[in-house]
This record gives sequence, C-alpha cells and structure tokens, in this order.
Amino acid sequence: MQNQVHISIDQFKKMDDLAIHEYGLTIELMMDNAGLQLARLISQYATKQSNINLGIGTGNNGGGGLVAARRLSGWGYHVSLDIPDTGLKSLPARQLDRSLAAGAAVRPITKPDIFVDAYFGFSQRLPLPDSYRASINKANQHSVFKISLDLPSGFNKENGKMLFRPDLILTLAAPKTELIKFGYGPILQIADIAIPRELYDHFGILQPPFQQSGIIKYLSHEKES
Repeated sequence: MQNQVHISIDQFKKMDDLAIHEYGLTIELMMDNAGLQLARLISQYATKQSNINLGIGTGNNGGGGLVAARRLSGWGYHVSLDIPDTGLKSLPARQLDRSLAAGAAVRPITKPDIFVDAYFGFSQRLPLPDSYRASINKANQHSVFKISLDLPSGFNKENGKMLFRPDLILTLAAPKTELIKFGYGPILQIADIAIPRELYDHFGILQPPFQQSGIIKYLSHEKES
C-alpha cells in the first residue's frame, strides 16, 4: 500500500537501475527527458536576452544539463557552459557535441542572469574536487536566479548542508526524502523522466500527478496516506 510521497536517495538509485534493466528505459532516454524538463523550467525564468550559464559535470547529471543547453539554444536563448573537468564520459560527451552544434558555447562563468547547477547528481561523493568547488563558489557570488538539477552539488545527506545554494531544485521523478527532511520542500519541483507507475508502486510511493505537466511543484502540505 502506498503510504508516502517521497523516496530516499538510495531507494531512487535502485528505482533508476530497475527502470534501465527491467523496463528498457535507457540512460540516454531518461537523460533527454530530464534535460527537456530542465530547459522548460529555465525558460519560465529567462528572456531571449538572458545570459544562461550551466555548470556541467562529467557524468549523467552533466549530460542532462547539456540536453537542456541544446534545447535552449535551439529555442533562441543565449547559453554558455562552465565545464571544470573536460574528461566527460562518452554519453555526456556526445551531448556536448550536440549542444555546441545548436549554438551553446563553452566559457567561464561571466555575468549570468540565470545559473544552473548540473555538475553532480544523486551519485555525487564528498568532498567535491577543488576545480568544481572553485566554480561553485564563483557561481554563488552572483546574485542571480539559481537552479539545481536534482541534488544540489555538495549536498550532504547527513546534515542537509550544500555547497551550491539554489533558489529552486528540480529533482527527478520523485521528491527525495533527504531534501524534505532538511526543509527544502518549498523550493522543490519534480520532473517527469518517464518512470512507470509500477515502479512507484514497487517502492510504496505515490506517483506525482504528471498527467497535465512534466514539471510539478512539491506541496509541503500533501498528506501521506
């Protein structure tokens, strides 16, 4: 019986793995879904004159950011990419080529209007490498609207502290228990990445009502049944 609306980070890792191996949802498919939802969210806060900076990591979270960069560039937005470590894994590397072809540019963080943290996701390990810490500290210095894709970079699930300080978190598939526990519900939105209802049932959580929109706000007053 479903009795909660959020899922722990460790449970979500298992959900993600089952989605890949039991339901045939490839990493690239879910990455494309996450990136599209992120691009849609960013576009709600941007104008065509906005300077949109995305911080990109070497793994799948960075790949999702690069999908968003490609989408936003294709829609006519000004997009730049901060990439502290150019040793991207194979799939994010392909996404980088696609985003550059669409018009995004690699350059240091410079006077952003919107900054997006897509450096690390739910598999991040602390402490973060120094090169990323330097970029994140630089991003934090700018008084602009900040978004994190899934878990904010430098998030410590034991005490809720984070290095990157977002105004909004777009978490994937379901709210993460650790974010709710430490009071980040009010800045939390949830992205549909095509996880099937059966997997939500398997983990005993309610599937967010994505029928009308691929992005919904987490409501802290939601009753768990």
